[in-house]
Amino acid sequence: MKKQQTLVAGLGVAALLGGGALGVGTSAQAQEQQRTADEVVNGRLLPLNSSGAYGKAKVDLDGKRAEIRVRANRLAPNLPHAQHIHFGAKARNECPTAADAGRDHRLTTTDGADAYGPVKTSLTTGGDTSPDSTLAVDRFPTAPNGKVRYQRDITLSSKKLARAIRDGKGVVVIHGVDYNGNGEYDFSSGKSDLDKSLPAEATDPAVCGVLK
Repeated sequence: MKKQQTLVAGLGVAALLGGGALGVGTSAQAQEQQRTADEVVNGRLLPLNSSGAYGKAKVDLDGKRAEIRVRANRLAPNLPHAQHIHFGAKARNECPTAADAGRDHRLTTTDGADAYGPVKTSLTTGGDTSPDSTLAVDRFPTAPNGKVRYQRDITLSSKKLARAIRDGKGVVVIHGVDYNGNGEYDFSSGKSDLDKSLPAEATDPAVCGVLK
């Protein structure tokens, strides 16, 4: 907001100084708009594992600071949904496809790792946002009526990660698929590939989008 106020003030002075100065002001405005556009990335969230879920994500970057917004629909209702930003220097930095799935034709988190890379930021509702909170079930949204409405300002772990997100290499993944539709995560589809004490339903990816 302060930068925008400064820009407006600069344009007012330029108008008083005449046409040449106004041209300089207009150029500065264009540069500011371009800078702002470069620091906002958006992702369209599309379903994985036939979840039917969809949504969108937006990240507004200022250095390592990030304002993150996620809106998702048709997730397993009233159940916790782990959500993260993934990135990997050796990953494809994209959403996985059916070709990444195992023999059971189901995508696990590990199956998708070559596509979206490891967890870099945990989009928790409070507290730590590092990969240490990848499975912090008590601090992820529970999707009332199947909807997630998430907004949080956080500080990213490194300039490298911030740069990767700016460059269109960050991938948002939301997990949790109630395959049998019984309103809970159970072991009907086996154990989680991340934590054998959890059902696969709790950690399999439900929706994914690349931030661009």
